[in-house]
Amino acid sequence: MNVIVDLSLVPLGTGVSLSPYVAACEKALAAAGLQPVLHANGTNLEGEWDVVFGAIKRCHELVHEMGAPRITTVIKLGTRTDRRETMEQKVASVRAKLSPAPNLET
Repeated sequence: MNVIVDLSLVPLGTGVSLSPYVAACEKALAAAGLQPVLHANGTNLEGEWDVVFGAIKRCHELVHEMGAPRITTVIKLGTRTDRRETMEQKVASVRAKLSPAPNLET
């Protein structure tokens, strides 16, 4: 089953800067064959359920190996059975609706 996930993984007990942990997780997601899309508060990814969640598990393992004693993770996900839809298609659909209507009166 294909899944689209919004992932926010936060190491606790590591200090203020989280970027080294985020970078390690991004590398793990890419190594799993995913194409993560980093944003200001997390990462979007899509793929087969087992691959995506295996990669998220690997992120947890890596961040713990880096010294984080605790991790809190928020996952928002969506699946559909009627058709396969990519993250890019979902965003394009909304952007198309934001575009001004063409002026037909010239």
